Order: sequence, then C-alpha cells, then structure tokens
Amino acid sequence: MNSKIWNTIFFLLVVITNALANLIPINGKTTGEISNQINVLITPAGYAFSIWSLIYVLIGIWIILQFVGNRGDSAVYANTTVWFILSSLFNIGWILVWHYELFVISVVIMLLYLVSLIMLYRKLDESEPDFFDRAPFSINLGWISVATIVNIAYVLKVNGWEGFGLTDETWTVIMLVIGAILAIVFRLKERDFLYPLVFVWAYIAIGVKNYGETDLAAYTAFILAGILLVAAIIPWNRRDPVH
Repeated sequence: MNSKIWNTIFFLLVVITNALANLIPINGKTTGEISNQINVLITPAGYAFSIWSLIYVLIGIWIILQFVGNRGDSAVYANTTVWFILSSLFNIGWILVWHYELFVISVVIMLLYLVSLIMLYRKLDESEPDFFDRAPFSINLGWISVATIVNIAYVLKVNGWEGFGLTDETWTVIMLVIGAILAIVFRLKERDFLYPLVFVWAYIAIGVKNYGETDLAAYTAFILAGILLVAAIIPWNRRDPVH
C-alpha cells in the first residue's frame, strides 16, 4: 500500500479510537471524567478540548487533499508518512493507557507523541507546504505541547509530589510562564502564528476555570494569553508569512 492509504487508515483509527473512548467509554470513564478526578489548576476548562474537533477536521482535509491530482506523490506526503503513522499510534496509545489510569506511562507516551509531531512538523517544513498542509500540524503540535505540561502536572499531583514546598498556584504560574516562553520562541523561530494561538485558546480556558477560585493563576493565564495573542498576530519581519 502507498502512503495515501496508510495515512488514511491511521487517521481513521485515531478518530475511531477517540470516539469510542468517550462513547463506550473505555474502562467505564470518559477522558474528561478521568481528568476531573483530580483538581489540577493548569488543566483548561472542559470546553477547550473541543479543539480536537478542529484538529481532526483539518487533518481530514489534509488526508482528502492527498487524493487530488498529484498531491499525494508530493514531498509533503512522502516525507511525513512515517511520522504521521507514529504520531497516530502514540495518540491511540495515550488514549488507552489514560483510560486504564496508567498515568506514569501516559507521560512517556505523551512525550513520544510530542516528539513524533515535532519530527513531522520538521519534515513538513522541508517539503514546501501550503497553508492546508501546515495548519493541522501547527495546531496539533501546539495543543500537544500544552497537553504535555498538563499531563505532567496531573501525574505529579496523583503521585503526591509536594512541589519543593511551593504551592500549587505558584507552580501553575511557573508552568504558564514556561509554556508562554516556549510559544513565543516557536513563533519567532518558525514564523508560525497558529502555534501560539493554540496557547492563547488554552490559557484563556485555564483562566476561566480558575477565575474566582485561584485568582493568581487565573489572571496570570489571562495576561499571558494577551501577550501571546500580540506575539502571534504581529509580523516580526518582512519575511514573516502570516500563513
């Protein structure tokens, strides 16, 4: 089978697994119900996870476009198939271990998922992608970058980590700042405005979730979201393609 078929098969497997995880649900709990078992301040409000619908729609368009003309034979697909398959496997693997509450393993798989997306993004960038090639994976990579931070925070809380004497709120602020710096560096280096916009979406949702309960975390998230929005929309140089 060629890369077009492999890409399509693994995309469908990811969508089906994610759907079944919440419809059955796997091991008796939905993904969100497991997340809500423990109050982790840096977890976004539930509505933020609807971004997965956007990610899968955009990847679905990318999958369909490979069957248009000779696009499926282009470097955009030829150079990324292996990493797309790996990212799909790690996506599926994470869902399974999360639902069976193997939380430490979930961090390992999430990190592998993140690395596979970084490699996919790199291979894509070397292949002269257009907007519809880049957008799905800019947003996917941005969301998994946030999700990795949240996943690690969740596992630390589950395992009783005391934070070297610092409060949960203080650690939340620290992690928010680190995430914002990462997003800005990525914006400047890759000239990609979609990646930091994902952080804006996530940070607003974190602020909404914490507003009225832990105001330091909430206001930090809102302020950083504003800074990231500015960083995302400003063209930093003449070569900056707001793609």
